[in-house]
Amino acid sequence: MRTPVLARLNFESSLLAGGVEHVRSRSTAAFLFIRPLVMARRMSMITENKPPVQPTTQPKVGIVSLGCPKALVDSERIITRLRAEGYAIAPDYQGADLVLVNTCGFLDSARDESLEAIGEAIEANGKVIVTGCLGAEPEVIQKAHPKVLAVTGPHQYEQVMDAVHTHLTPPPNAFADLVPETGMRLTPRHYAYLKISEGCNNRCSFCIIPKLRGDLVSRPIHHVLTEAERLVKAGVNELLVISQDTSAYGLDVKYAPQMWRGEEYETRFLDLAKGLGELGAWVRMHYVYPYPHVDKVIPLMAEGKILPYLDIPFQHASANVLKQMKRPAKQDRVLERIQQWRRDVPGMTIRSTFIVGFPGETEEDFEILLDFIREAKIDRAGCFKYENVEHAESRLLDGHLPEEVKEERWHRFMSLQAEISSERAAAQIGTTQDIIIDGPGEEPGEMLGRSKADAPEIDGVVYLANASHLKQGDIVSARINDADEYDLFADLA
Repeated sequence: MRTPVLARLNFESSLLAGGVEHVRSRSTAAFLFIRPLVMARRMSMITENKPPVQPTTQPKVGIVSLGCPKALVDSERIITRLRAEGYAIAPDYQGADLVLVNTCGFLDSARDESLEAIGEAIEANGKVIVTGCLGAEPEVIQKAHPKVLAVTGPHQYEQVMDAVHTHLTPPPNAFADLVPETGMRLTPRHYAYLKISEGCNNRCSFCIIPKLRGDLVSRPIHHVLTEAERLVKAGVNELLVISQDTSAYGLDVKYAPQMWRGEEYETRFLDLAKGLGELGAWVRMHYVYPYPHVDKVIPLMAEGKILPYLDIPFQHASANVLKQMKRPAKQDRVLERIQQWRRDVPGMTIRSTFIVGFPGETEEDFEILLDFIREAKIDRAGCFKYENVEHAESRLLDGHLPEEVKEERWHRFMSLQAEISSERAAAQIGTTQDIIIDGPGEEPGEMLGRSKADAPEIDGVVYLANASHLKQGDIVSARINDADEYDLFADLA
């Protein structure tokens, strides 16, 4: 597994083409938070009466982006607006006229990291605007860092731009011609995150996302499909569908129908999968809750329309713990459904996340969880030790467990998951699979890629020998000849 990535990206070489250089870490840890450091921060409109900076050259903004892929998409949209108005993107603190920090506030550890990043930006640059999830609590940011220029909440793009205008005079002429039709992207050119909604209607007791980002707001399906179509035309070969609850897509608009390519599509999960499946790219579904209607998407995987990959945040398997968590979707028959999915789509990959040490979790509850991942053969699993997150309802529950119990259960979980992952990887030896190329490896002639079972940054990689003639984004056929716990080794078929 991987440690959290905090990668400082150099924008000068690639932003004008709509992407950035790819940075990857291969060290070990229990779960990956994607935290590309692009320099952007969240803010609530609390400003000081200081005159805006009036640079003598093109004004430059630095972006530090923390948190999940959904926050990364927010950073992409902010950068797109900045470039459209003629601002340049600075590659470091020293070259920036001001710095935006896009924060994460999901866990207390993420809050601490965000506050630390804000402090680093203030020390290194001095002119800092904060945005993102932690920006929903401006008083926390202002107390820790009273020198911040402004604070806004998540996906408040207009407020972010207003704050930038206040503290950094816009250039006289916009440079819209420098912005690609697909907008600015912070991912490599061959894959892109496709955010289909904001917010969440669920009220899980451990989660504060609805407090930070509000209730579910689905994007119109024809807007999503049109964006996806433009991305594919621009050279994107893999679309990663993200939201807080992907399978609830369209619930808030009562699955309103829209026209795309002369056909009617309802704003719902199934029609979204059908539409994306017509684009000829790899389509990977993330954050899918196991509602019954998810079963209807499985035939599209069997047909090869979308990837045989589901990222489902089960979080636990014990009915008692799930009830305390207030998890949505009925959890009964989940194991039976997974087994049926695998019969319908042999080789299907299931990624999930779990929480151990939740208040009231007994040893019996934990053993139920271990039995579940063993029987379900979860291919990829991240595990969190429960954190008593500020403002989460779970703080008020009885039966909070000592840290040493959480730690012991986390190690037992990860040990079992490593065994399962190793067995699943070993079973791939001798097979021939399609591999998408991410870039060069460390060995001469080696290229790094991923199979259909591997999402970028959070899953494994395929080490492809004697393949230096390939380029990023190529999809090739390769024969797997070896494996370790998480990664595969292959030669071109």
